[in-house]
Amino acid sequence: MMSEKYKILGVDPGTNILGYGIIEVNNKKVKHITSGIVDLRKCPDHQTKLKEIYLQLQEIIETYLPIVLAIEAPFFGKNVQSMLKLGRAQGVSMAAAITMGLKIVEYSPKEIKKSITGNGNSSKEQVSAMLEALLKTKMDKKNLDSSDALGAAYTYFNQSSNKLLNTKSYSGWDSFIKDNPKKVSK
Repeated sequence: MMSEKYKILGVDPGTNILGYGIIEVNNKKVKHITSGIVDLRKCPDHQTKLKEIYLQLQEIIETYLPIVLAIEAPFFGKNVQSMLKLGRAQGVSMAAAITMGLKIVEYSPKEIKKSITGNGNSSKEQVSAMLEALLKTKMDKKNLDSSDALGAAYTYFNQSSNKLLNTKSYSGWDSFIKDNPKKVSK
């Protein structure tokens, strides 16, 4: 089981703009630590962008010492070249985290939206507004990539908190009923 205090790095991968956000969990209370973007638009080529993603994320990891990378998984798009580039950005992000010893979890955009707002079809603006309320912080309205990244981190917190509530697994109904007789109505 995880320690009571730990940090989660969320990443919204991109080859032009990469969003990142870090939250700290302390005794099941969540605090916004930092969030922002890595602007890759001035990089001369795709290889330089990938190298910059790797180096910037390693620096963020060294600075804030998260134990988990929660990353948004690429969704299916119509432009194959864009999808390939996005997949590479995700892969390089994951490689940076693996090299630094972080656990990695992936979430689809719908999973993140549903975890934050309760609706998998929410807009980026709705996710950002909900995160402002949940984390009691101001979100950058111009760069929703950073709030998407925070959304991934917060989704990990939500899902890991729910898993911690019931950590025992059962071989079947009989073993569950034996351990939980008060949950059975007659």
